[in-house]
Amino acid sequence: MMQPQDFKSDQTVRFCPGCGDHAICMALQKAMAAIGVPPHQTVVISGIGCSSRMPHYLNTYGFNTIHGRGAAVATGVKTSHPELSVWQMTGDGDCLAIGGNHFIHSLRRNVDLNICLFNNRIYGLTKGQYSPTSPKGFVSKSSPFGTVERPFVPAELVMGARGTFFARTLDVDMPTTVACMQAAHAHHGASVIECLVNCVIFNNGTHSWIADREERAERTVLLEHGKPMIFGKEHNKGLVLDGWNLRVVTIGENGVTESDILIHDAATEDDTLHRKLALMQAPDFPIALGVIRNVESETYDQAVHAQLQEVQQKSTMHCFDDLVTACEQWEI
Repeated sequence: MMQPQDFKSDQTVRFCPGCGDHAICMALQKAMAAIGVPPHQTVVISGIGCSSRMPHYLNTYGFNTIHGRGAAVATGVKTSHPELSVWQMTGDGDCLAIGGNHFIHSLRRNVDLNICLFNNRIYGLTKGQYSPTSPKGFVSKSSPFGTVERPFVPAELVMGARGTFFARTLDVDMPTTVACMQAAHAHHGASVIECLVNCVIFNNGTHSWIADREERAERTVLLEHGKPMIFGKEHNKGLVLDGWNLRVVTIGENGVTESDILIHDAATEDDTLHRKLALMQAPDFPIALGVIRNVESETYDQAVHAQLQEVQQKSTMHCFDDLVTACEQWEI
């Protein structure tokens, strides 16, 4: 049985003290050990950014690529070597700005990748510019009067690109993070885990209103497939459907019982409710954590190899010599 230590490299981890990336790194090492795929069959691909330093800190094969191109390289690795466990480490800037096109097409194709999307709502490595997920009005070095842009919501982007797996976790919640990573690996297809992380230097406290241990139970709901959507310090609040919309209710009030609470179905093909859950916002709703969507579908790498096998079986050319002799030839 493997241990987290088996996945730790000999490199000094250079995330800033207090950075949420430390926790995700530790969670990933724990998850990889629990999954059981040995280091020599695991590949970690990244682009550029604080989160993209991750390949250096894991005792696996790795490739720290160029800005935004992690998904393209990861697709190539998985397609050429489908037997490998391929992970992509990326951030809200690396993935959703310059890398946005590669990201959405890896989801559309359903490449069998495990994608950890670190979201601290800031460009940390390049010293504090606003990112595609920074809230409108956010003041930063590149928006001194507040950004006028509307931010991306990663979940909305994933589902709009026909993503088959989406989960969300907090850097301070190690058990949920490890569980989401294990579920992502078990899923056949493009798995996205939005990791809400803190940038202690340039955007400290960006997720503090849900990361705070005292308030987390009231402000988040941990979704588990097949279980009722119940939350709260007293475990007495839940989600119900009111027509087409979600509504928060209190069990024991107005005749509401636990049997009235919605049961989470992460595996339903229709993503309507998945979107509603993923887009819930304070103060009216809790933030959804855990695996929100987990739907099986043919993967890109499976389809490519099935097509190659079909073509090869029908072809009369099985080697280079066959190709040469099949061509029109002249003797001079």
